[in-house]
Amino acid sequence: MEKYPLTNIHPKAKIAENVIVESFSTIYADVEIGEGTWIGPNVTIFDGARIGKNCKIFPGAVISAIPQDLKFGGEITTTEIGDNTIIRECVTINRGTVDRNKTVVGSNTLLMAYVHVAHDCIIGNHVVLANCVNVAGHVIIQDYVVIEGVVGLQQFVKVGQHAFIAAGSNVRKSVPPYVKAAREPLSYAGVNSVGLRRRGFNNETILQIEDIYRSLYVRGLNVSNALSVIEKEAPSSPEKKIILDFIKEADKGIIRGPIV
Repeated sequence: MEKYPLTNIHPKAKIAENVIVESFSTIYADVEIGEGTWIGPNVTIFDGARIGKNCKIFPGAVISAIPQDLKFGGEITTTEIGDNTIIRECVTINRGTVDRNKTVVGSNTLLMAYVHVAHDCIIGNHVVLANCVNVAGHVIIQDYVVIEGVVGLQQFVKVGQHAFIAAGSNVRKSVPPYVKAAREPLSYAGVNSVGLRRRGFNNETILQIEDIYRSLYVRGLNVSNALSVIEKEAPSSPEKKIILDFIKEADKGIIRGPIV
């Protein structure tokens, strides 16, 4: 470990040899940091942090502070951060409660400045949360999601893989996989075809996804009837299963259709 002057690192912290910790950062005892990670100045990493390899954590970030949950009873929980993840200035990530016992941020993920991730959230791999996104407790954000700046996500909602949420949105219901969401109240704004093409989805697959969401959001059916139509008419595919499973498991319901 390369330790700059004026750091405060507990001797019991488990820090790989080639980690850099810059001045005025504080690392508590029950912390593990993997190889190649850079901890910038003025970072605070509390007990329970488990940080992977080759991460970058910028000044002002606070990792694994206790939950802002009045029910929290001091239980031993963790904050887990995967490899190659970037955490920019003044990001705050709280550790878990008895609900999941952990808060998770995946690998190859970018949390831009002033993002807040509350207790018991599960954030996947290759996710981008832009500046000032606020994620309330118990939220699940699946892989390859992009959320633009100044978005608030209500507790217990879920965002499906490859979804895109426009800046300034308030997310009160779950956002299904592969879609774009925008407007107020938050609504379906089409399939995230640009993002899907960037990630290697072919035109046939994207058209099949669009057909599924046409049944759900454009044909004037309620959710249960739309699901029946999709199950009967849409050809079998991994994407069809992912969409149907997500909607059936969305306890808080899903976002509404386009406003016309």
